[in-house]
Amino acid sequence: MEGKEYMLSYNQALDFIHGLNRFGTKLGLQNITKLLEILGNPHKGIKIIHVAGTNGKGSTCAMIDSILRSAGFKVGLYTSPYLEVFNERMRVNGENISDDDLARLADKVYAAVMYMRENNLGSPTEFEVVTAIGFLYFKEQAVDFLVLEVGMGGRLDATNVVTPMVSVITPISLDHQQYLGNTLEDIAREKCGIIKPGIPVVTSPQEYEAMRAIKEVSNSLNCKLIKVSNEQARESCETVYYHLISDDEKGLVFDLKTPENTFTGLKIQLIGRHQLDNAATAVAAIEVLNMQGIKIKSDAIYSGLRNARWPGRLELISENPTILIDGAHNIAGIKTLKEALNQYYSNRKKILVTGILADKDYKEMLRDIVPVADIIITTAPNNPRALTACELADIIAELFGDSVVQMNVKDLDIEKKISNNTAIQVYAEEKIEDAVKLAKTLANSEDMIVFAGSLYMIGYVRTLLR
Repeated sequence: MEGKEYMLSYNQALDFIHGLNRFGTKLGLQNITKLLEILGNPHKGIKIIHVAGTNGKGSTCAMIDSILRSAGFKVGLYTSPYLEVFNERMRVNGENISDDDLARLADKVYAAVMYMRENNLGSPTEFEVVTAIGFLYFKEQAVDFLVLEVGMGGRLDATNVVTPMVSVITPISLDHQQYLGNTLEDIAREKCGIIKPGIPVVTSPQEYEAMRAIKEVSNSLNCKLIKVSNEQARESCETVYYHLISDDEKGLVFDLKTPENTFTGLKIQLIGRHQLDNAATAVAAIEVLNMQGIKIKSDAIYSGLRNARWPGRLELISENPTILIDGAHNIAGIKTLKEALNQYYSNRKKILVTGILADKDYKEMLRDIVPVADIIITTAPNNPRALTACELADIIAELFGDSVVQMNVKDLDIEKKISNNTAIQVYAEEKIEDAVKLAKTLANSEDMIVFAGSLYMIGYVRTLLR
C-alpha cells in the first residue's frame, strides 16, 4: 500500500471511528486480517493473555493487568466499551492512550481502510478499526504483555487473530443471542473460538452446558484446562479453588489454592462475591504464565489484586447519600447487582436510576431488579438502541401493576408523595442529567442511589458525578 497521510485531528479520528458504526456489526476475520496485513501485522510477536466471556471480563482483565504491573512488567490493556473517554480502551501501565497518539495511529488505519475500499478488499467495521489502532499502539509501546479483551463472542471477534499464551474464559450467560446463538452451549462454543491448539485454557465457574462445551473444545485441541471452583467443588489437581474469609462493602478477603501454590489472606477492593471467581481466574492465568517460564512472585499477586480497580462495576462513588454505579446490562449482571444490594445494603432505602437498550432482555432484567428499589427513575442511555425513559416506565407499570405507581415530576410535592405511598414510585426523565438531579433531590443522607444499566448511561453518570 502506498503511504498516505490524512493528518486527522483527535476529533476527526473519533468521527472516523464512530462513523463506521452505521455499517453495524459484521463478525468474521477476513477484514481484520487484511487490514492488519496492510499495517504490517502489528499483533504478531506480542505476548498476549486473551480473555472472552459474558460477565466479569473487564474485572478479570483489570486484575491480570494489575498483577503483571506489580511484577514490574510494561502491560497493555485493551477493553471495551469505554466509560467516560474513548481513550480508556487502550492503556499502557494504567495510562490511557494520548489524544495525539490516537489521532496519529487512526490516521494510519484510515489510510489502510481507504486503500481496502478503493481496491475492493472489504470495508472494516468500527470494532475492527479500533482493534487495529490498539495493536499498532501496543506494538509501538513495546509492551511486555497485552491483556486483550474480546469484544463479542470469540470465534469471529476481531481480536481472534492472535495466538495467546493463555486463553481465559469468564462466566458465560445469555447475551447477544442474535449474533452468538440462542442456547448457552451455542454461545459457549462461540466464546471457545479463542481456544487455540495446545494453548492452556483457564475457565471461571460455568453453568453445566457452558463447561461441557469448554471441556470438549479444550480436549479436541489438546489444551491443558484449568478450572476455577470453590472449595466444596474441588475436582482435581488442575482446579483452582478459593475459601472466603470476609466480605463487606469494602471488599473481600480469601484464601486460594492453585495447582502450584497456596495463598492466604488475599484481598481485593472490588465488591461483590462474584469477584472471587474473577480474582481466582486472574491468578490462574498468571500461574499459567509462571508455568511457561515467566517468573511472577507471590507478592506481585497480593499487591496486584489489592490495587486492582475496575470503574463502573459496583463502584461506590460517594457517601451521604451512598451512590453506587453498576454497568449491569444483562440478566447475569442484574442478578449480581441484586445480590450485592441485598447483602450489603438491605436496610437502606434505595433509589434506582436505570436505562436499558432495547436489544437486551429488559423485561427479565426489570423483574429481578425493580423489587429491590423503593423509587425508580427511568432514563435513556446515549445510544440509538436505547429504550426511552417513558417506554421503560410503561414496561415497569405493565410488569408490576398495582405494586408500582407512575409519578409526574412536574407536580412533585416530594415529602408528601414519598411518605404517603407504599408502592414503588416510578419517574421518567429522558435526560440523564435530569435523572441524576431528581435522584439527588429525592434522597436523604442515609439513603442509597443506585445507577444501573447500560454502560452508555453509567459512563455519563460517572462523569456528571465526578
